[in-house]
Amino acid sequence: MKVTTDACIQGAWTPLLPGVERVLDIGAGTGLLSLMLAQRKPDIVIDAIEFDNESSVQARENGIASPWRDRINILEGDVRSYGFSYKYDLIISNPPFFSNSLLGDKEAKNNARHTLSLTYGDLLKAIAGNLSDDGYVSVLLPAVEYDQWKELMVADVWNEIGKLSVSHRPGAAVKRIVGLFSKKDTGTMCSTLTIKGDDNNYTPAFIDLLAPFYLDF
Repeated sequence: MKVTTDACIQGAWTPLLPGVERVLDIGAGTGLLSLMLAQRKPDIVIDAIEFDNESSVQARENGIASPWRDRINILEGDVRSYGFSYKYDLIISNPPFFSNSLLGDKEAKNNARHTLSLTYGDLLKAIAGNLSDDGYVSVLLPAVEYDQWKELMVADVWNEIGKLSVSHRPGAAVKRIVGLFSKKDTGTMCSTLTIKGDDNNYTPAFIDLLAPFYLDF
């Protein structure tokens, strides 16, 4: 699974509030989000669950090779039936995006990108069953799918408490949204991020956000 700019934005922007001690990464892929969160906060422990065997093996290798190996636990299994030992303060997920688009010829990529093995309803059930009462969730989705996700969350009495709208260039349509949801209503913190300016260079805001993780700025 490729490292995407969108996922890097989610990993860098998602707030790590003072009470966050245990994090669950659903659909960990190769462990990118878990590694970024572990780098950002030295006192959190992260359980990262991945359904695909090859991805979970690589995520485990990446975790072991990192300075944060003792705080990242890679779990291989199905989040819909996995018996977790804890309730989590934060759940983060870059879930399958697409529900009505053409499939490719690689099953693993289809499962990662399309809602075949994990529907939005499945994801919501997993979040509701494993999040602490005071916890919150961070989800990254394309703009259209995000509207569907938000509708599902609001219907289940969740509150949107944060939202980052991401566009690639000034004046371009919003392509991705990182949303934060909680059962507690704390108001909605709305932000925007443009990746590149008209000069095709990264914007100062993007550089500030990703500088701790990118080596080529």
